[in-house]
Amino acid sequence: MHQAKIGVIGGTGLYDMEGLTHIEEVNIDTPFGKPSDSIVIGKLNRVGVAFLPRHGRGHHIMPTEVPSHANIYAMKTLGVEHIIAINSVGSLREEIRHGELVIVDQLIDRTVARRNSYFGNGVVAHIQFADPFCPDLRQVLYNAAVEASAEAVHAKGTYVVMEGPAFSTRAESRLHQSWGADVIGMTALPEAKLAREAEICYAIIACPTDYDSWHEYKEPVSVEMILGTLQRNIELSKKIIKLAVSRISDKRDCICASAMRGAIITAPELIPTEQKEKLNLIIGKYV
Repeated sequence: MHQAKIGVIGGTGLYDMEGLTHIEEVNIDTPFGKPSDSIVIGKLNRVGVAFLPRHGRGHHIMPTEVPSHANIYAMKTLGVEHIIAINSVGSLREEIRHGELVIVDQLIDRTVARRNSYFGNGVVAHIQFADPFCPDLRQVLYNAAVEASAEAVHAKGTYVVMEGPAFSTRAESRLHQSWGADVIGMTALPEAKLAREAEICYAIIACPTDYDSWHEYKEPVSVEMILGTLQRNIELSKKIIKLAVSRISDKRDCICASAMRGAIITAPELIPTEQKEKLNLIIGKYV
């Protein structure tokens, strides 16, 4: 099986990646079940890349059901150290328009039905998550987006993650605005937390497709509205990824690379053998 240093998790509409060479398609079983789909490994600009469609090809997995634990673990199995995630979002700000991009730097968790950690069942760990996205990878993506001639690229923003699958009520949309959130979506968590626990650098290209439900003079978000903007966002995201992969450094000085150091609270001798084996890929070098 080929290895890949960079993973790409595609969101709504992004189910494949043109330009890959030396392609191998792999099906990986993990201790957390199967990923969303088979993973396509190949070379993009001579860099090893692993591509996974978050919702499966044909979009048959809803946000709450995305097997994020398996997805991130499978990427870790392949040797992935950086993940570029593509997320369709709604804009909560007049100045963040459809077709523009946001390289988000913060998260607000409004999910209620998702297990958001690899830990538990006899092993306790607390990662630092004050800055949920890798700053180095975010900078690479921002620079690549500017070079790709994106209509506008917002260098930072707060992403509120809702459960779904229904879109927001107007009251919820305005509440999220009042909290200082800039965009809203359904898929950044638990993906970002699991990537940090797996010591993988992770950053998002957020692609606004609508104004959620807060805007008085715009129609509330609908599937038709999202699909209308989606294709342009997808093609731009692919262009950014192609520029970014060859600029990601092999050297990692960010917090992501050693996120688990000092995070495990449970005494090593008390960690159940089954859990130690299940989490070996993540905690093996620390216990």
